[in-house]
Amino acid sequence: MILRILLLISASLITGLIILILIQTKNTKEIETIWQSLEPAVTQKHFSKEMIAELPQPVQRYFRHAIAPDTPLASSVTLKMQGNFRTKQDNPWLQMQGQERITASKGFVWKAVIGSGLMQIKGADYYLNSLGRMQFSLWGLLPIVNVHNSNTIRSSIGRLAAEFIWLPSALLPQQGVQWKAIDNNTIQAILKIDGEPITLTLIINPEGKLLQITLPRWGQSTDNLPWTYIPFGGKCSDEATFGGYTIPSQTGVGWWIDTDRYSEFFRATIEEAEFR
Repeated sequence: MILRILLLISASLITGLIILILIQTKNTKEIETIWQSLEPAVTQKHFSKEMIAELPQPVQRYFRHAIAPDTPLASSVTLKMQGNFRTKQDNPWLQMQGQERITASKGFVWKAVIGSGLMQIKGADYYLNSLGRMQFSLWGLLPIVNVHNSNTIRSSIGRLAAEFIWLPSALLPQQGVQWKAIDNNTIQAILKIDGEPITLTLIINPEGKLLQITLPRWGQSTDNLPWTYIPFGGKCSDEATFGGYTIPSQTGVGWWIDTDRYSEFFRATIEEAEFR
């Protein structure tokens, strides 16, 4: 009798494990399909100063610093990064390794491994053509986050726009982006993504190097409050050049930026960037 019970328990555990593996295999294939769908067509156009000649001088300074003359105009960038991540301000920082593909006209996919050992979390966050989802699992097996609703989709649009700092060609006026200068070191990009209006505020130094980016991003400050627009952004402490593009290589990102409630939850170092 005891042996039969143990066999039933073992069979149930094995069945459950097989189901989890099948679910995660399906999710992995879905993410890989989306990743491949963000592969862009190769462009024949190249960056020139004439493209930005009508923009305010501080904006021109940003683009001249970010894109070298005659650089092919990329519509996508694939990033390799490492850094740290935490879910809440009081929680410990966990190691993070990630890959991300950002495509200007479509969306992004971020694949990450967070933590290690018993606390290792694997998954992805994506937005593609008005659809988005966040899926993460403990050890890549036990689902702990699977979010897909109108609020997270709207929030993902803000993330996509903010991460155009890693794809400066997506912010050129030829992409429908309107620019204005607030002062000599503060510039604003106004754009729409799938009907969602976005205003990016960039702070640059006298050479055009990006120091900070902010935007009102749809979010939720606590579980008990309604979703609303929250000051969101990142501070850029270093930069690197890849294939003619000079982009922030060390960033810290969080909610409530430029307030006493600022809570940084993401720190990344860009190790590789491939533009296409």
